[in-house]
Amino acid sequence: MRRGVVNRVVLGLVGMVLLGVGVLVLAGGLNLYRHLGVAPPSWWPLTSPDQPVVSERSRMRWVAEDWWWPAVISGLSVLVVGTVWWLVAQLRRSGLSSIAVPTPGAGGLKLRVAARALEEVLESGTAVLPEVERAGVRLVRAPRHPRLRGAVRLTPGGDPAGLVAHFEDGPRADALASLGLPELPAELRVRVLQAAPVEHRHRWPRRRRKQHPRVV
Repeated sequence: MRRGVVNRVVLGLVGMVLLGVGVLVLAGGLNLYRHLGVAPPSWWPLTSPDQPVVSERSRMRWVAEDWWWPAVISGLSVLVVGTVWWLVAQLRRSGLSSIAVPTPGAGGLKLRVAARALEEVLESGTAVLPEVERAGVRLVRAPRHPRLRGAVRLTPGGDPAGLVAHFEDGPRADALASLGLPELPAELRVRVLQAAPVEHRHRWPRRRRKQHPRVV
């Protein structure tokens, strides 16, 4: 799963939670339950404008306990550290947005190609084989040159060696020739799916009970 998909899922879940809390606070603050004639249960939070979000009994329930403040401080610290870690992970991107293309004979001209366009071309060129079920390619940073990182999933009985040869002589070679790059290292992970086991069921014939002659 790509980082963008994970980010969208996490942000969607956080947004749903915040939206639900906001709707509850808004409904209680505007006294909508009374206007609509709805009687919420006794444990329902914030049922009227005069009611605090957290009751005094709930706020003071565990204050006298020795473990309360260490638990609160530890929980908030974990939340802050996790949030900062997530933010730093978003800022530190491993992928590239574009790649520089050499322009010999054109002084002062800088040409760059979008990384996503190159990735889509490589993915489509890899997926032409009938045994390829799914192909994904990313252009990532490297100390010296940009690097391709691909993951391919083959159908049961697929040939990994044939796929590697096809990728080397086909999509990767075409990309090098089109962009005029001297080198573009690649790392390809190939996974071959296992065929689903066929379940054989055999029903043995029921043994007939021996019928003994009845004595009258």
